[in-house]
Order: sequence, then C-alpha cells, then structure tokens
Amino acid sequence: MGNFNITILGCGSATPTVRHMPSAQAVAYGGRLMLIDCGEGTQLQLRRFGLPFSRITDIFISHLHGDHFLGLPGLLSTMALHQNGGTVTVHTFAEGERVLRQILNVFCKELSFDLKFDIIDPSCEGILLDGKHLSVEAFPLRHRVPCAGFIFREKPKLRHIDGDAARFMGVPVCDMQALREGHDWTAPDGTVVPNGRLTTAPSHAASYAYCSDTAFADSVAEAVRGADVLYHEATYGEADSHKARPRGHSTAVQAATIAKAAEVGRLVIGHYSRVIRDEEALADEARAVFPDTVAAREGMVIEMDNLR
Repeated sequence: MGNFNITILGCGSATPTVRHMPSAQAVAYGGRLMLIDCGEGTQLQLRRFGLPFSRITDIFISHLHGDHFLGLPGLLSTMALHQNGGTVTVHTFAEGERVLRQILNVFCKELSFDLKFDIIDPSCEGILLDGKHLSVEAFPLRHRVPCAGFIFREKPKLRHIDGDAARFMGVPVCDMQALREGHDWTAPDGTVVPNGRLTTAPSHAASYAYCSDTAFADSVAEAVRGADVLYHEATYGEADSHKARPRGHSTAVQAATIAKAAEVGRLVIGHYSRVIRDEEALADEARAVFPDTVAAREGMVIEMDNLR
C-alpha cells in the first residue's frame, strides 16, 4: 500500500441499487486510515478490500443524509467489539454528534476506544486536521442541508540531498537536515555553498478534494483550485439535468466544468443516480468538457503517490 491513496468504498446515491454502495471512501496516509462519509455497508466494504478497522483515526462526514451517515453507528459498534484503546475522531456537524450519541447510548453504551467529536461549521472554510505531513480542510457545498467538502493536502516536502555533491563537498551528517529544509551550507573555511548545489527539488505535495452532494457553484471551483485529483458528484446525465439543481445535485458536465475552472489534474465522478446504467457514458459527457475524467467504481484505488 502506498503512502497516500484513496479507496472508493461506495459511489452510489441515496436509493440503494445492486450496482453501487452508498457513499464512502477510505484515505490511507502513512500508517493511518481515514474515512470520508460512511453510508450503509461501509464496514463490509472495508473488510472486502482488506482495510483494517484498527487503523481508522478520523471519520469525516460531509452531511447528515442517510446515504452518507447511516453506516457509522454500525461501524463504531463493530469497532467497539474488537478495538481496545486508541482514539477515533468524528468530524461532523453539531446535529450529527447529538444523533450519534443518542444511537450509541442505546446500542453501544461502552466503547473500547476514545470517541471524540470535532464540530464542523458548514458556513465557512476551516482546518479540521493539521498533522505534521497532512492537513484536512473543510469548505461549504451547495446542498439541501448543510454540507461540507474536504481537501486532503500534503505539507510541502523536504528537498532531496544530492549524495555525490554532498560527499564531494564534505558535508557532515549533522548538517543534512538543514540542507533538506532549504538552507545554504557554510563550509569550515567560511565558504557559503548555495543549497541548489547540494540538493534537488522536493517531491510533489499531492492534494485530493472531495465534493459529495452539491449543486453547481463557482465557489466550489475556487475551493478546490489546483487539486491534483477532484472527486465530484455527478448524480445525473444531461438527459436528467433538469433534476439537478432542485435536488441540490450536479450533472457530469457540471462536475467537469468545475474541474476545468479549478484547473485540477484529474476528475473522478461518482454518486450515481439509480437510473444510471452506463457510468462510462456518463464519464464521456464529462470528458467532452474535461478530458482527464474517470468514472468511480467500488474497489478503485487512486494512487496519489503516482502523481508525483
């Protein structure tokens, strides 16, 4: 498993079908596992794709519609049976904490791990997680209920040491970290050697943006600008485009328009309506606007490391 990858666990919309599971994704970064949304059946999908519950540290809930939330009580109950210790943080709205606490108080009063809540303000952008190597930001979406999108951003990388140059110049090991951080090196005789002569450029810091349920909005394009990969809902095709805005959703063409305006690297569409029978045809509609578009499917793994 790579250092930074996303597994699509479910990419269907509200009405259950035999083709797709409700919304859920797993983000692996280093040794931790984070979930984005948790529709029904998420814990089964985690098992199916070999993703261990014990590595889950954070769960980000975009909004409180059932196809994004109802798998969470069952998942936490199962984790309580097998996981001892550790902390799981659920990032959700105030109403989400209230509802989940009530459910757990009935079905799972004693958790074997520390459950914490981080309350999202759906009206504004904000940092939800700020780790040493990765941050997670929330931003408002345009849906029928309060709804947030998420951006997972790697922190800027350290520069790479040019081993041959460093050995030739006699740079001691104790000075290597300063070089990685971009500092020049001062030789014992006082000569200042520019950093660029001893290092090469850092690896690319990747970013992944997730837009669950949202009507078309220019503000979304601004929020996800420059993301390497954008997952954007595409509930409808052009034949049903009249249904999109009244229901707080987007078409594949609208998702592609957002991707193009935001100058992202790649678009992944999902959250398909139950009437969609050919996801590739839907992706073709998007490709007419934004060529680098792929249709999500359960089990798809997006390798962010390969974008570097």
